[in-house]
Amino acid sequence: MDYSLYHRILGSLAGTAIGDAMGAATELLTEEEIVKRFGAPVESFKKPPLANPYAGGREAGQITDDASLTFYLAETYINAKGKLSPQLVADTILRWSENGEYFPRFAGPTTKTAVERLRAGEDPVVVGRHEEISPGGVTNGGAMKVSPAGLVNPGNLKQATEDAVVICRPTHGTQIAMSGAAAVACAVAEAVTERATVMSVIKAAQQGAIDGEQLGRKVGRIAAGPSVVKRIELAIHIALTTAGADTACRRIGQYVGSGLHTAEAVPAAIGIFLAMGGEPLATIKWAVNVGDDTDTVACIAGAIAGAFAGFDRIPKDLYEQVTKINNLRLEELATGLTELAQRDS
Repeated sequence: MDYSLYHRILGSLAGTAIGDAMGAATELLTEEEIVKRFGAPVESFKKPPLANPYAGGREAGQITDDASLTFYLAETYINAKGKLSPQLVADTILRWSENGEYFPRFAGPTTKTAVERLRAGEDPVVVGRHEEISPGGVTNGGAMKVSPAGLVNPGNLKQATEDAVVICRPTHGTQIAMSGAAAVACAVAEAVTERATVMSVIKAAQQGAIDGEQLGRKVGRIAAGPSVVKRIELAIHIALTTAGADTACRRIGQYVGSGLHTAEAVPAAIGIFLAMGGEPLATIKWAVNVGDDTDTVACIAGAIAGAFAGFDRIPKDLYEQVTKINNLRLEELATGLTELAQRDS
């Protein structure tokens, strides 16, 4: 198929939904536990184990907070004609939190705390920074929902980074979360361009991580924790130097991690994308089976890979299943986001 920005954007939205929904069944399990529980690596939608504290009791193919917040934010972008503010993002999160299907079941610790304070009417920027000394604000809740910032800014890494930081400020106002979110936004911003290659997407992610951290140090709270920039470098090194893509992905999980912290989930998603050569389904499958915070890693990886490969490389059976069970209207979102992305052309 000839290049189409609309199909790249729709591919990213589809990859987001499929990755999140497929990863919901394997979240918090190890790679070995996944095989034990499901009989083989998970490559389709499965019903999450009842013991899962988040998705337990949900049906196969249902999305979680990751994709749902991404789509809420996409709607906000469209309605606001691309002009975001911390207050507008906070309003979106509060509107999402009123949906009992997603909140409080899925909300992570940082988002839950922030929502309580935002509901009380506190300043979103103050809320997102958390306390002067705090463990809050370093989890992957900023990065998981940030892909629209890349979709509406094709090739514009500076604006994608600035938007990513705005998206983080009401809940994840630290340099760590902003670095990870900007890495994802910039990877997606590059991936939707016609010129994109796997390595250009990786380089964009690295630049986003660097610029996001620098901007985060100016406007956010400087939090203790691993460097997203350095962890991305490690994931790239493993992907490029390990013989065998499967072994590379497994080592990324072992050495980089694939957990709740931004410095694990984001580098893992980027490394798996690289190891799988940007192929959407292969990328999503490994993100689903790497273990730990699999719905988030697969959501991020799916967003990047879907943007890179386009909708024609997304399995239509999985797309139809996930949109039907969740009543998603991704074509409408893709149309609105495409119009925004082309606003200056």
